[in-house]
Formats: sequence, structure tokens, C-alpha cells
Amino acid sequence: MTAPRATELDYRPSYLAAGIAALAVLLLYLVTLAPSTAMWDTSEYITAAYVLGLPHPPGNPFFVLIGRVAAILPIAPTVAMRINVLAAVASAVSAGMWFLITERVLVHWFAERWTRLVVAGVSAVIGSTAFTVWNQSVVNEKVYTISLVGLAVCSWLTVRWCDEPDGRKADRLLVLVAYLCGLGYTNHMAGMLAGPAIAIAVIVRRPRTVLRWKLLSAILGAILLGGSVFATQPIRAAHNPPLNEGDPTACRAGLKLDCTFSKGTYDAFMYNFNRGQYGKPDLGTRQAPLSAQMGMWWHYFKWQWWRDGDSAAPGIQTALAVIFLLLGLLGGYVHWQRDRRSFSFFGPLMFTLTLLLIYYLNFKYGASQSPELQDSVNREVRDRDYFYLWSFSAWSVWAALGLAFVWETVSQLAQSETVVVGRETLTNPTRRGWLMGLPVLLIAVVPAMGNAKWASRAGETDTRDFAHDILNSVEPYAVLVTVGDNDTFPLWYAQEVEGIRKDVVIANTSLLNTEWYTRQIIRRPVYEYDAVAGPAIYRDKKWTKPARGPINMSLDDADKVPLYVDLQQPQLFQKGELVATIDPKQLQHGFLERADIFVLRMIQDAFPERPIYLARTSAGYGESLGMGGYLLTQGLARKLMPAPIKASKDTLQLPGQGFLDVQRTKTLWKDVFVGQAAIIKKGHWVDRPSVGIPYLYVSTGLVLTEALRLTGDPAYAPTVMETTRKLAKATGLGDLAPDPVAPQPNPVPLGGDTAVRSTAPVITRPGARSSKKP
Repeated sequence: MTAPRATELDYRPSYLAAGIAALAVLLLYLVTLAPSTAMWDTSEYITAAYVLGLPHPPGNPFFVLIGRVAAILPIAPTVAMRINVLAAVASAVSAGMWFLITERVLVHWFAERWTRLVVAGVSAVIGSTAFTVWNQSVVNEKVYTISLVGLAVCSWLTVRWCDEPDGRKADRLLVLVAYLCGLGYTNHMAGMLAGPAIAIAVIVRRPRTVLRWKLLSAILGAILLGGSVFATQPIRAAHNPPLNEGDPTACRAGLKLDCTFSKGTYDAFMYNFNRGQYGKPDLGTRQAPLSAQMGMWWHYFKWQWWRDGDSAAPGIQTALAVIFLLLGLLGGYVHWQRDRRSFSFFGPLMFTLTLLLIYYLNFKYGASQSPELQDSVNREVRDRDYFYLWSFSAWSVWAALGLAFVWETVSQLAQSETVVVGRETLTNPTRRGWLMGLPVLLIAVVPAMGNAKWASRAGETDTRDFAHDILNSVEPYAVLVTVGDNDTFPLWYAQEVEGIRKDVVIANTSLLNTEWYTRQIIRRPVYEYDAVAGPAIYRDKKWTKPARGPINMSLDDADKVPLYVDLQQPQLFQKGELVATIDPKQLQHGFLERADIFVLRMIQDAFPERPIYLARTSAGYGESLGMGGYLLTQGLARKLMPAPIKASKDTLQLPGQGFLDVQRTKTLWKDVFVGQAAIIKKGHWVDRPSVGIPYLYVSTGLVLTEALRLTGDPAYAPTVMETTRKLAKATGLGDLAPDPVAPQPNPVPLGGDTAVRSTAPVITRPGARSSKKP
């Protein structure tokens, strides 16, 4: 048996110690902080914060507001880094909250304060170095770290309330927690995650609260007051910010009273608030078996303690996951035994953050889960470990308590003493015994060791550099058609935050199916091309600034374009010498989508006065519209030509790849692109669902190498190939560029001219898809 717990009067929260722990965590995060943006939603949310815009539904207005404040504070050299610091601070404060909660539970267990502080510190270490928590805390990928700090603060306040539910400040604590939950909901729906556990704690600790209608009214009012931040959305949307996703207002010509307080605005706001754009099925319609959804949680749980991004030690990863799972379960058990007060809240909270959250999220199979099933099951387009960040972070409290039990047991075995307290005889570790048992706590630092390489984002600029490269692959005033998150959001960031190639109009086919996005393109100003900042290859001529945007339609007319047009037979599309046959059998869904209609409309309205490009991430999209013979690859994009392309010495036709502008692509690769060096410096690519981005560079390098050999410029080919091999090796794509160099094929003449046909490998990139779950 252990010594009796400290009395309630003896206990004072160790705020200073918790602050020191939080500062230590913050230092770790700052050392490993991303200096720029990253893949997926990072660029979207940094951009939204910077321009005070609206990210994807439901819009996260609280994050946008505090993100805007962070963006203008002189706390870091760049806007992106400032907002990344916000994520780091939020997670560090969360670690401090878990420290306090762990210490509070131990008051009912460990008599000596220093032992409580050691275990509380262990909780902070485990929670802050879990892979997903760490990885999300060094770049603001979305809003999850802000949600985490809200959850952690509410948890600490509720634990304090559970100590004195009839105390002088008890009612005010409940109202404050309710306000924070409502405010947190305007950051992310996870703001309400603590709600069920708080309700259970109130019923268990002070059941008569449910009969106090004045207090309940105050709690409801506090929630609504916190949630009132959503009211900023239709107001800001009416000002048409550069990023205005969902456009939750009926105002089309600025903010006005009549249109703001109208049924149109209410309907638009509620559609946005309820994420109607994504059409998520109800909970009764399971997107995967519940066992598979629990398997997804376990799959990501294994990542937390030893990420093993190159699958070099799966046995170690699984063993550590089992250890931390057992430690957490043991910690939950001893929590229930030692402190029923705080367990009345924290036990239900852990149930909410694990089993209930798994059921509610209702995910498909994870992108990297059960790879042996391949495409036989429906999968999420990316790994969703970040949705369980709250679960993995809070697990640190129970894991630390479980480790405390092990530490105490080992310390007792090492050296103990018998103490008589009243009629009880207690066996306690001596101070020397506690010190001798300390090595068992070293398992808490294993996640830091195993995750340091994979969670750190220090020095990473590859996403920003990719955006720079693809934007500079297109000529001034071009329209660039993209297809997914990772070939769109980084470009938004580059344009709106760093001012790179704002003259280019981005047209994302996933978003062109929505009304708000076409309105955004129509409203977008025509920005002047900055020739000084742009690549030297575009300084050989004067580029005429277009008089209007690429879609010559009114907002009302654009809104009336249907979601699809069913084609019963092939249709002819013509613009000048460009003649394309659109065969419904070649279209992705067998019919012409709204997005396809707008792409054709932009060609009709703006081409060839405006260059039109398809990002190479779009794979065969141009061919599906019957325009394959008009597309010329230049760097990371394919330019639509006004007449059929003919092969020549510098225009090479590649099997499965179409036509390549060899000299333009060489110049871009050699003098303009910076992404290759950034990816090679990074040295790994842990997020496999986004590996299509470095894949694009690898494929470009392979094709360019072969093209240079075949067009009489072999001197630079080895340099391109060497860079390509380094890219492939750094990103786990080494099988695409193996050593040694394959023998140079014999050129095959084409129709009597000087052109040759390449035998470079056909490279099929996985289609880029939107990450937004339905």
C-alpha cells in the first residue's frame, strides 16, 4: 500500500511547473517548426487567415480571426511561420493542461509532490511527442491544435469543478466552460467533444444541477454567445475576400442590410454550416464496417509511438503500440480506483475521444490501412490520423498514470519502508527506491526518439516551392486548370500570401462544380503580370493584360449552369482551329459535369488571348475532352495550343505522354524550378497519399532526360537524371529511376522530318483528388 494522499487543503495546482513543461514543449516545436506551408489544408487555412477569408465549409471563423491576428504579429519572419507558431503555442498549452490534470489525479495517490511532478512531466512528454500531435503542432495544417487547446482547457476547468461542485465559483466555472465549448465550436465541431463528458460529470457530482433552470439558461446562453462568432461569416462573405468558400450570403454586390437579413442568406449560411456541399451519409449508413473503423484508429495509434515512415521496423512499432495501449488502460483503471471525482469526467471523455468518435466520424478505410485489400474497398483519399489528435494527446494522461503504477511497483521492489498510519500499515518506496525505479520512465522518451525524423518539419519548403514551380510553368495571364487539394491550395497560398504569379487564374475542377467557386473566379480582379519577379523566359515579349476574367458570364447566369449535361452521343467543340470531339465514353462519369462546362466556356471566352494550361496532375483530363493532340507539356503543366501540334526537333511526341516542349521544359528545370532541391533536402516523404507531387518531378526528370538525349542535347541529360535519381530516392520512388542508366534507345524517325519518337517510360500518376470527406 502507498502513503495516504495529500489532503485537499494541501493541494495547490503547480501552475509554474506546468508552465515550464509547456515552455519546454514549445521550444521543441519551435526547433522543429515549418518555415513555410505544407500539403493538404495547410495552404488553404494560412491563406484564409491572412486574407480574412472563408476556408471550406463550415468555415472555422474563430480560427480565421485568431489566425489573422497571428499573421500580423511580428513573432516570426514570415506569415506562414507566424501561423505555424500559433499551432505550436496551442499544443504546448495543451501539454501544460494535461500536466495539471495528471498531477491532480496523483494527489489521491502519491504523497510526495516531486513524484507527482515527475509523472505529470511524463504525461507532457508523451502527449507532445506522439507523432500526429507533434506533426500537426509544427505546421498549421488546419484547426486541430486550436481545438486541442480548447478541449484541454475545458478538461482542466471541469476537473477543478469536480473537486468542488458546490463551491463558491462552481456555477461560474460551468458557465465559462460552456462559453469555451461554444467558442470552440466556431473553430471546429470538435469544440463540443468535451460536452458529453461534462454533462455526465455534472450528473454524477451534482445531479440537482439539472433542475436549476436559471443556471441551465445561463449555460445555454454562454454556448450561444460563444457560437455567435459564426455571424461574422455572411458579413465577411459579402465583402468578397479572395478566398470565399461556401459564400454564405445572398449579397452579390457588397454588404447590405436587406440581403444580409434575408432568407437567401439564411439558406446559404445553413447549407454551409451543415456542410451540405459534401453530402455525408447519416450514421446508420456505415461507410466501412465498424471493425475496420476501429482498425483505422489502431493503425494510426501505432504511428504515435514509433512512426516508422519507411516501414523498417514494423515489429518495434507494434510492440510499442501494445505497450502504450496497455499503459493507458492500466492508467484508466488506477485513475478510477484512486480518484473517482476526476474520473467522473475524464473516463467519459476518453470514451468520447475513442469509441464514440470512431463511430461518429464514420470513415471509409484509411488511405494506408490494410494495404492488402488494395482498391477492393472504398478508401479515404488521405490518412485521417489528425481527426484522432485529441484522442492521442489525451491518452498521455492515462499512459502516464499507468507508467506511474509501474514506477511505484518497481520502486517498492527496489527499496521500501513500512509506515504505520493509525490502524493501517503501509508499504512505501523510499526516496532511494523512487530514484532507483526512475529508469522505467525512460519509455516516455521513446516516441520522441522514434518520431523526430518524421514529425519534424524544420527547413521544409517543398510545398511552397512546388507552387512556385507550377505557377511559373505557365505563361503570363494564363488559366491553370487543377484537379485536387495539393495542386490548388499551395497555389492559393503562393499567390495571396507571397504574391507569386497573381496574374494566373486557378481553375480547380473539383470546385468548379460549386456555384460559389465560379462566382469567385468571375469576381477575381485581373492582376498585372510582374515581369521583373517572373522567370526570364517570359521577358522576350510584351504580354497584353486581358481586359476581363476568363469567364464572360454574369453571376446569375453562372449560377444557372446545371450540375451535369447528359451526352447521348459524341459532341463537337470548336474554337478557331481547335476542333475536339467530346465522347461521353471518355468522360469520367459518362456525362459532362458542371466543371467540364466551365473549362470549355473558358476556352470559348478567353482562348487563345489567355493561355490555357492543364496541370500535369490532371493526368488524362485533357484527353477526356478530346484535346490530347492540342496539349504541349511545358514543365509541370500542359499548354493548350490553338492548332494541332506537329512534332519537330524541339517538340517531341512521347508514348502515353503527348507532346513535350523540350527547350522550355529544360529551361524551367534548370533555371526556374526550386522544388527539386527542397525535396532532396527534405530526404523523405512520409505522407504517401500526396506522393504524386514529388512523383511529378520524377516523371518530368525521366522524360526530360530521354528527350535531351534524343534531340541532340545529351550533355545536360546526365545532370537531369542524377537529380531525378536523388528525388526518387528521397521520396521512396527509387524504382522509377533505378541505377544504372538504361541503354539509350535508337531514335525512330517520324514522317521524314527531323523529329524523333521517344521510348521513355510511360508514367501514370495517380489522379489527384480532393481531401474533403463526404
